[in-house]
Amino acid sequence: MNTMTRIRNHPMAALGVLVLGLFMTLLDLTIVNIAVPSILDGLHASLDQVLWVLNAYSLLYAVLLITSARLGDIYGPRNLFAVGVVIFTIASGFSALAQDPTQLILSRGLQGLGAALLAPQGLPLMMSLFPVEKRGGVFAIYGVIAGLAVIAGPTVGGFLVTHFGWRSIFTVNLPIGVITFSLAMLLIPDLRPGRRHRLDLAGVALATAGLLGVIFGLIEGQRYDWGVVTGMVTVPELIAAGVLLLGAFLYYQARRQDSEPLLAFAVFKDRNFTLMTFVMAAMGFAILGLYLPLTIYLQSVLGLSAIDAGLTIALQPIAMIVSSGIASGLVQKINGKYLLIPGLLVLAAGSGYIDWAAHTSSGRWDFAPGLMLSGLGMGCIWTPVFSIATRDLRPDLAGVASGVINTIQELGGVIASAAVGAFLQNRLALALHDQAVAAAGHLPQPYRDPFVNGFSNAAHSGFEVGAGQSGVSMQLPAQVEQIAHYVFTHAFVDAMHPTLLLPIAVLVVAAAASAFVRGPRQIELAAREETAAVA
Repeated sequence: MNTMTRIRNHPMAALGVLVLGLFMTLLDLTIVNIAVPSILDGLHASLDQVLWVLNAYSLLYAVLLITSARLGDIYGPRNLFAVGVVIFTIASGFSALAQDPTQLILSRGLQGLGAALLAPQGLPLMMSLFPVEKRGGVFAIYGVIAGLAVIAGPTVGGFLVTHFGWRSIFTVNLPIGVITFSLAMLLIPDLRPGRRHRLDLAGVALATAGLLGVIFGLIEGQRYDWGVVTGMVTVPELIAAGVLLLGAFLYYQARRQDSEPLLAFAVFKDRNFTLMTFVMAAMGFAILGLYLPLTIYLQSVLGLSAIDAGLTIALQPIAMIVSSGIASGLVQKINGKYLLIPGLLVLAAGSGYIDWAAHTSSGRWDFAPGLMLSGLGMGCIWTPVFSIATRDLRPDLAGVASGVINTIQELGGVIASAAVGAFLQNRLALALHDQAVAAAGHLPQPYRDPFVNGFSNAAHSGFEVGAGQSGVSMQLPAQVEQIAHYVFTHAFVDAMHPTLLLPIAVLVVAAAASAFVRGPRQIELAAREETAAVA
């Protein structure tokens, strides 16, 4: 009984449960990527529909994080964490049972709601449970686990999809969710800050509507030729309306800073926190921006199974574990930016190598140097980023800060999915037409025009890029199908090369911004030296 009491009151036990919940939700962000070709095949979904499967989760997650952080201040972070786990687990069951793309998109949205409730509760709990001198190591653990979850998704997902089908990536959450909920109620203390708050519903509505306008326009733009969606509404008008609504949201929040804003601008007065939110957004953008084209390429162009694709990418998390171990030992001794800047540049270089090595005739291990290099870079990013972001923040801003930094990271992923997806679809539409025209000369005359038209019109019906497909739905003789597959694979590679330059550029900009990170204040350095001397 005494042993159980000690475990219940031990901060590391609570940290273990928080990390388990974080791992489950972040794993689900990238585990779906490796299953994209299988979902495309299984539900006969188009590429833009699968982008919504990714973004239904991400969008609700991003929009509601700050609100749920505020709810944690009112009702206690442990309770919000537990409710989020329950919703996430139930939604995972619905996702596994989905019979068409719409059902899966709705279920994924519910998953995003659950993840949004639980994700921001960890930071305020850690700042309450651990003293300042121990937070650096705690944040390093949290950051490494977060990074590991994000990049382990393809490997875990590949194994599940290959052996148990794409639905298994959702059913695996059911036992994990039950265990996490039970441990949360048993091991996480029920801390109640007791601050009275009112929810900014108008702020939530403005942010949600604005993001929906921008994201819908980017994802569906190619399908509508960036023109009319319905009636007199066009894609550019939807995007512009979304931007205006987001501007109205920021203006509204600025007017409410003395009352109960959804977004407290006070956290951005800390230069390091502001810079780290940008780095987290860049990481969200870069990871999804790299994995979305790469996982489709490995399976639909190279013809790898989901497990083989996952094992190929597994080199990255293995390399990350190695570098994060080294970075964890250095993060308390040096200014974190001296880990962060090289990490971002090495990740960009590794991604550039992957882009350079991608051809229709590439072998799976041709990407090993790039994957290992990018993994080494990631370990030097996740370890210091949370520690730098929260080092100088006031404790009373912990809840808001957690919501903000998680929101902006997730928005980076949402924007990447929309922007990279839109750019990939646009380049793919052009490349398919060009490749089809070039290949049509090898076909009998009756097939040439329908062949070219089938590829040229693919964007309007939605690109189908599942494993083993030719990129469009056409009933063709076997010999024509071979040429169609040639057209698709070469067009996808042509479209992929410029698309991967987007996340690489974002990483380079983030590295440049990190140069402005402020080092520890002298009083903090003296305290660290004193602590080290005593030890």
